[in-house]
Amino acid sequence: MFQPVSSRVNFGELEEKTLALWAEKDVFKRSVENRKNNRRFTMYEGPPTANGKPGIHHVLSRVFKDVIPRYKVMKGFYAPRIGGWDTHGLPVELEVEKALGFKSKTDIERYGIAEFNQKCRESVFKYVQDWNALTERIGYWVDLDNAYVTMNNSYIESGWWVVKQLWDKGLIYQGHKVTPHCPRCGTSLSSHEVALGYEEHTEDPSVYIKFRISPNSLQGTLSAFKNKPFSLLAWTTTPWTLPANTALAICDSAEYAVLDMGEEYLVLAAARLEANGLQAAHEVGRVKGSDLVGLKYLPLFNPFEYEMSVARLENGELVVVPATTSLDYHVIATDYVSMDDGTGIVHTAPAYGEVDYESGKKYGLYFIHHVDLQGKITGTYPGAGKFVKTADPLITQELKHRGLLFKSETIHHTYPFCWRCGTPLLYFAKQSWYIRTTACREALISGNESINWYPEHIKHGRFGDWLQNNVDWAFSRERYWGTPIPVWRCQTCQSTDCIGGLAELQGKPGFSGFKDPLDLHRPYVDDITYECTQCHGEMKRVTDVIDCWFDSGAMPVAQYHYPFDPDSLNIFTDGRFPADYICEAVDQTRGWFYSLHALSTLLFNRPSYENVICLGHILDEKGEKMSKSKGNVVLPETVIGKYGADAVRWYLFTASPAGNARRFSEKLVSEVTRSFMSTLWNVYSFFILYANIDKYQPSMEKYPTVSELDRWILSELNQLIKEVTSDLDSYDPVAAARAIEIFVDYLSNWYVRRSRRRFWKSESDADKLSAYSALYECLVKVSKLLAPFLPFLAEEIYRNMICSVDPQAPDSVHLTDYPVADESLIDNELSSAMRLAMKVSSIGRAARAQAGIKVRQPLAEAFIVGVAPSEQAGLEKLADSVIDELNVKRLSFVSNVADLPENSATVTEGTLSVAIDKTLTQELADEGLVREITHRLQGLRRNANFEIADSIITYFEADEHAERVISIWQDYIQRETLSTNLVKGFPDDGTVTSESYKLEGHIVNLGVKKA
Repeated sequence: MFQPVSSRVNFGELEEKTLALWAEKDVFKRSVENRKNNRRFTMYEGPPTANGKPGIHHVLSRVFKDVIPRYKVMKGFYAPRIGGWDTHGLPVELEVEKALGFKSKTDIERYGIAEFNQKCRESVFKYVQDWNALTERIGYWVDLDNAYVTMNNSYIESGWWVVKQLWDKGLIYQGHKVTPHCPRCGTSLSSHEVALGYEEHTEDPSVYIKFRISPNSLQGTLSAFKNKPFSLLAWTTTPWTLPANTALAICDSAEYAVLDMGEEYLVLAAARLEANGLQAAHEVGRVKGSDLVGLKYLPLFNPFEYEMSVARLENGELVVVPATTSLDYHVIATDYVSMDDGTGIVHTAPAYGEVDYESGKKYGLYFIHHVDLQGKITGTYPGAGKFVKTADPLITQELKHRGLLFKSETIHHTYPFCWRCGTPLLYFAKQSWYIRTTACREALISGNESINWYPEHIKHGRFGDWLQNNVDWAFSRERYWGTPIPVWRCQTCQSTDCIGGLAELQGKPGFSGFKDPLDLHRPYVDDITYECTQCHGEMKRVTDVIDCWFDSGAMPVAQYHYPFDPDSLNIFTDGRFPADYICEAVDQTRGWFYSLHALSTLLFNRPSYENVICLGHILDEKGEKMSKSKGNVVLPETVIGKYGADAVRWYLFTASPAGNARRFSEKLVSEVTRSFMSTLWNVYSFFILYANIDKYQPSMEKYPTVSELDRWILSELNQLIKEVTSDLDSYDPVAAARAIEIFVDYLSNWYVRRSRRRFWKSESDADKLSAYSALYECLVKVSKLLAPFLPFLAEEIYRNMICSVDPQAPDSVHLTDYPVADESLIDNELSSAMRLAMKVSSIGRAARAQAGIKVRQPLAEAFIVGVAPSEQAGLEKLADSVIDELNVKRLSFVSNVADLPENSATVTEGTLSVAIDKTLTQELADEGLVREITHRLQGLRRNANFEIADSIITYFEADEHAERVISIWQDYIQRETLSTNLVKGFPDDGTVTSESYKLEGHIVNLGVKKA
């Protein structure tokens, strides 16, 4: 006997019981260890940071990470899954700063680096219990007891080894470049971090400034314009950079217009006249850009007058110039001047733009750095001491006062913000440490060709484009809580040395020793010194730490303490490297996906992963980004608590293709519960109910398939197994889940509905046993197919249907093998014919609805128009199903709609039409009345809370016509309602559940009680 199952289910409570079962029986560990001698399947866990609570987007990535390894285990693979925690970097530091009320790095250094980093260490696992609880609750099986932790000394040492390998290959260097800088965090960011923080529709100033040309430089054709001021018009959205302007860039092949504005001449590109509203201005000449090259102009702000030092870029080096120098700024020709915006004349400040800096090196331009690392204006400029964005209007106002502002507007454009703290990024020329990823650009691109991306367009789209436009990785951070850069510099001769491990460091001459307990973080590692081998000076570590994306990118080796742990040397031969599978959201194409790929390629000249599912983002139910300020954030624990984890999992698997954004809300999850999970549960509870009534024993009896309906559902089942296996092998769980969803719909709304009478009948003939056997096989195999997707519901169905009858079977569905399709049972012709039968039935029901005739009212005939001869042959084999479904006596095929009877209702879909004969004979009407009476008696049974197998006595009172009909159809009514007797009149003992009805114009009183 199977355990009884209620048609009503609380999935959340069921899941809690299943979690307890898994814990008691150690199912996760056993599922892994049972396959230990088989081929390994490796998934890398992208490490989250546990200093904040997990959100619904974390549930999304975790269930997609879960589904593939679960499947692979059931396919026989050995698949241990190791968790990880990302514990370093700005995300952690900012949370601690916020808790301590700090505003800048100065506050940290005043507080103490050791004390601050201790707070960081304490904070990284602040919400680890929440993470662990959610991970367990959603059924994500991953080993958290042995998770790698990026702040551990062993992990840091492996990170040092990686840096040393790159150093020895000449791929690490310190460069003076323009880098994106966060003034709030006080550090540079890498290009892939910048890509995470762009915001659209950012409002900024849009100002047009007049640069006065020195009259003496107007020579040749330009000498004619010496009679009044001659200005070049340039545009900028960053007025704060104007004090650092030291050149104007033009396109030497472009044509520039000279406009007479009355009191002065104004020059801009002829192609930009209309865009700037100057097409009607008085034009007095045109010159080539090459005619403007070399023109000297007066500084907008002479730096010496504003207490600012000046340097010059000479051979790529900064050389300070005396304060007595007469500064001459001039016009240069470059290839980056655009005619698509601005004026065709570009304001150039070498300290604050990448192309500006390159021009500075090329032309030996002056270099003025008037902004500190906190983004505040220095010197005595307008806005001195204020943040650059606050200083913008003050600088603009000063230029307006001096008559140099042509116009001032605002613009909305895309601008980069710090991906963690939300501060506008500034582009600074500064010293940073770089990984020379550009040296391996071709290897990165070719390695990407061997990676399977899902969706495929990511390979040559978002990720491929990123690789094509790769720039060197600025991987140093002027921060505190991170892996220290293992580079020591001599304080005397400035030579540098890279350390690749603790033993190497201890072996250095004059090594100062480690403190106990060992902590490889700042400030302790900063205190370690040794003797310079070049000049015997003191070697001290540079103070920078490493980008936390480097930490996560090093996890393929660092999680195993490679190469220091002897067992780690086997990762290339035992299946631990490369990973078979990784999965994160689409923003990681420029984050973790990139850092993994870059470091592996630079180290080993091969990718570190083979298959990637790249997920779209989660939005609210209206398609808007979730945010606390909007109040539209959905907490995962709330939805899981109400509907269960399986419902959330199923929605996330089926809502949209993996790479697309998906909307999420409690309402959408509830719809999944109703449309899929409750449907499957109803089929399951239906089977258990009747199987227990009939004492069906699947393990002891094997019955032949005698029904076309059974042959069809088993064909569909094996086709499903084949399809789901192919989809999961192709890393497409969405397609696999949707295929299961379609099958369950067929199983419930066609197979079970068409088979109900077979289960109801009292005799256990071959047809009934065939139905039991087919439905049992479907449910058992669907439970196994569903196990990677809905681990809780699959477990419930499997344990009741298998373990209840076979004590020798594995005690969890997750310890079984995945189903294998029996392709000999797949009948494509039968499948096509049945789908057509379902379509004909659907159209026929629509014709009934159009005619206003109830489904319970039998009709004489239905007509089918528009099927091919081969389709007709298939439908004729299934005619009984269609006849029963449409409640008609006959099914006929006609050539065209014109041949249909006059009194018919027709509905057409495409080339297929179905019509019903609306003519009602008295005999048909009487049968319709009987169907209504039977339907009401079934309702009375339910109202009386009778068991489905209870026999009853039926009582009735009716007019003469209805009584006659009941008498004629007595056997049918008794058979359909399990009535032992039909009794005219009602007893007076109050034991009868009764109701009065008006059916087809006849008053009928009905009552029931147990026999």
